[in-house]
Amino acid sequence: MAGKGKGKGKPPPKGPGGGQRMMRVRVKTAAKRSTSSARWLERQLNDPYVVAAKREGFRSRAAYKLLEMDDKYRILKPGQRVVDLGAAPGGWSQIAADRVKSIDGRGQVVAIDYLGMEPLAGVEIVELDFNDPDAETKLKSMLRDGGADVVLSDMAAPTVGHTNTDHLRIMALAESAAYFAFDVLAPGGTFVCKVFQGGTEKDLLEVLKKSFAVVRHVKPPASRSDSAELYVVATGFRGRPGDEDPDESTK
Repeated sequence: MAGKGKGKGKPPPKGPGGGQRMMRVRVKTAAKRSTSSARWLERQLNDPYVVAAKREGFRSRAAYKLLEMDDKYRILKPGQRVVDLGAAPGGWSQIAADRVKSIDGRGQVVAIDYLGMEPLAGVEIVELDFNDPDAETKLKSMLRDGGADVVLSDMAAPTVGHTNTDHLRIMALAESAAYFAFDVLAPGGTFVCKVFQGGTEKDLLEVLKKSFAVVRHVKPPASRSDSAELYVVATGFRGRPGDEDPDESTK
């Protein structure tokens, strides 16, 4: 069961495959299964991260993306307050709860998604669309002292099959997540957010660089190589854009 020993710690020492060679599974295209769905199923069955997630008790393969980023950049620390945006099915919340020790009552993890999500030890779940006008107020009311130390966003808008439109939609979500982070992060806080390569993510980076000491583009090993997916890891929050010292702005 999640939160009771399974799903804690790092991936197996020899990688998601656990050091064992996987036998490749091929999926035949049945009459009721499209070629694209057969390809998706075959990829899932042969994905070592999917296999490892099931073995380790993680709720999704995405858990490894956060694990890998946290192992490298030390994003999550015991006692921190974390908000997980677009949390379902809960892979990132699972990792966060373990690493900030909210399972032990030290840190806090608040997760929001409009999709239903099974209860998870150490995680307070809000079933609500992040774009709902009441979402930010609800999240702030749940956070200790109304603030957070880390804001995580693995949100992705449903795709429509048009590359430019899909990119704009994911970037709109990323910008919404960023401005929420500006409102709730404590000084020195961290923001981690999914973006897609395509040009407009540069605009978001420029905004983030004004508010954080360090901003990185990261593609963790668990992120599929054929995906345009990237993550922004922004650390050392200094305040929202435009909050600079008035005396400094007149110099």
